[in-house]
Parts: sequence; structure tokens; C-alpha cells
Amino acid sequence: MVAGAGRPHGWHPGGVTAIKINAITVPEGSGDELAHRFAARAGAVDGADGFEGFELLRPTDDRDQWLVITRWRDEASFQAWLESPGFAEGHRSAVERAGGEAPQKPVSTHSEVWSYEVAGGSQPG
Repeated sequence: MVAGAGRPHGWHPGGVTAIKINAITVPEGSGDELAHRFAARAGAVDGADGFEGFELLRPTDDRDQWLVITRWRDEASFQAWLESPGFAEGHRSAVERAGGEAPQKPVSTHSEVWSYEVAGGSQPG
């Protein structure tokens, strides 16, 4: 970090923010459905201990990967959420949560999770 620059978003004294990026490959024509599914469960993770924020990024070029970026107080907070009933519930469809059958057509063809931590940066004045 440059001397005098502000602390990066998510900076914690004595701790390191864990950043998880879920790179989801979405076939052409399925992006709106992916966004709809995320909107339908908006806020599902907000109450998880250590959760700091979430963004769903839609590609603006010819890529077919959407990015789901979450920030966690630390790795232990993220792992606790993965093992929680809230994680399983949040990853069921709205139809399933209402007692129906799972959707027949998956909205993505591949997904992988990348792990990062803040190593530097700045914020405006």
C-alpha cells in the first residue's frame, strides 16, 4: 500500500479479509435467469457471522463467466457459512424452497471458487 493512502475496503486491524470469487460459466441466453435466481435469494447470506458484502458481476465483453464476489472477515467465517444450514437453503431454488421440484435446466455449465486476500490498495480521500 502506498504511504498515506487510505486503507483498502475490508481492512481489519489484526485480521485479513477473505475474498471468495465464484467464477460461473453461463451459456449465452442464460444470464438473465442467473441474475433472477440471485435476486430471488438476495439477503440470504447477509446475517452470516463475518459476512462483509456480495456482488454479482455480469460480463460486458464476450466472456461467458459471471463473477460472484463475497467478502468475509476471515477464512473461518467463510468456512462456517459453507457448513451452515443457511448455505444449503440459499443454494436451493425458490421453487424448491416452496416445496416444488428442482429446476430441470441448470443455469451454468461450470463453476470454480477462487480465494484471495487484500494485499494493498487505496480509497479516495
